[in-house]
Formats: sequence, structure tokens, C-alpha cells
Amino acid sequence: MEIQDRALEFGVEILKFAERLPKSQVGNVLVRQLVRSGTSIGANLEEADGASSKKDFINKVLISRKEARETRYWLQLMKKADYINSPNNKVLLDKLIKESYELMKILSAIANKAREKEKI
Repeated sequence: MEIQDRALEFGVEILKFAERLPKSQVGNVLVRQLVRSGTSIGANLEEADGASSKKDFINKVLISRKEARETRYWLQLMKKADYINSPNNKVLLDKLIKESYELMKILSAIANKAREKEKI
């Protein structure tokens, strides 16, 4: 599976997870932040795919990595605050945290490889 497809699937899972979150003042803030950063990963990868230069490509990939990191933060915040009550949602939360970390690692590797190629 290509990274763009994986980021798209992650974005879809974030949207589905966000729909399950409690509707409250705090919940609305968390949902807004989570959806924004979680879906931005794939959007920035799409921009990277159409980059005008190698530098632009690297920058967009690094922005995607930053968004994955931010998404992981919001997910970990929910876990640490014990914000999720449903056992099924807790399992999904852990899965999303793991995937956000995996995306960060992959995006770092892509950026590093592109940097190396730029030096050649």
C-alpha cells in the first residue's frame, strides 16, 4: 500500500472515530483538532506528489509528518485523560495511536531519503 493510500485510510478512520466521541464542549474542541490534523496528513502528501521542486516535496512531506505527530498528541491526550469510555473505542484509540506513530516513521524515512538524493 502506498503512503498516500495509507494516509487516506488513516484519515477515514479518524473521521469515523471522531463521530464516536462524546458531544460536549470539550469533545467539540478535541474533534475539531483531531479531524484537522488527522486529515491534513494525506492532504499534504497529495501536495507533495505535485511538488514543484525536491525542496518543496521534502517540505510537504515534513508537514505531513508534523500533522501525524500532532494527531498522535491529541489521541494520546484522550487516552491519558481517560476521555474514551467504550472498550471498543479504547481499542480503536490504541490502533490509531500506533498508526500515527507508524506514519511518522514512514514520513521521516521518505524525507531523509529525499534529502540524501538531493545531495547527490
